[in-house]
Amino acid sequence: MEIVLVHGAGGTPTTWTLVLPMVDERGHAVTAVTNPMTSLEDDIATTTAWIDENTTEDVLLVGHSYGGAVITGAGHHPRVKGLVYVAAWAPDEGESIQDILVNYPEAPVSKHMGRGPNGEWFSQRTPEYYAEIAWDLPEERRTVWDGESRKSSNLIFEQKSASPAWRAKPAWYLVAAQDKTLRVDTQRDMAARIGGPTYDVDGSHFVPQVSPGRVADLIDEAAEALS
Repeated sequence: MEIVLVHGAGGTPTTWTLVLPMVDERGHAVTAVTNPMTSLEDDIATTTAWIDENTTEDVLLVGHSYGGAVITGAGHHPRVKGLVYVAAWAPDEGESIQDILVNYPEAPVSKHMGRGPNGEWFSQRTPEYYAEIAWDLPEERRTVWDGESRKSSNLIFEQKSASPAWRAKPAWYLVAAQDKTLRVDTQRDMAARIGGPTYDVDGSHFVPQVSPGRVADLIDEAAEALS
């Protein structure tokens, strides 16, 4: 089974730098895709095309943050057998990330967000941001994260999901228990709606960087169950 890792908004495969070798050491074929973050539809198409062009194996999709919305759509690929959500968005049919956001109080990260000239979003990675939002991300990882972060089109948050793959395929959810980016109550509600195995991990939204072993464990559990 091929494990395909999908980054979140503003991210790159660097999200998975620590997770990927752990998954590889456990005997799984694993890769991380790079999405353009121009729209949700574009990112779903990019991930789907990667599966078509690069593997003939069954696939387990793993999404972090906004990457959860991507795997919710790309998961309909016939060779995708399951989904793993890591502190990730899991929209329902006809629902966008923005639609989910308005049902909850603002997350603390909102005060650290900036907009580009075309309405694109980016995190303002100030010392205050790290102190409040990513306090547990090691200093050396912050430098890498800052160097590779990208802007995200507003369309990734406003385009609505089609029928979600999590309604048709097995799904697992890992909640970041002190998350200040994607509210913990929002995560729990989405996980409950999915209805699959759900676990907590201590720490911030940067789960793949601060708890890579726990992410690898969940991937291993899901892959074993699907096999």
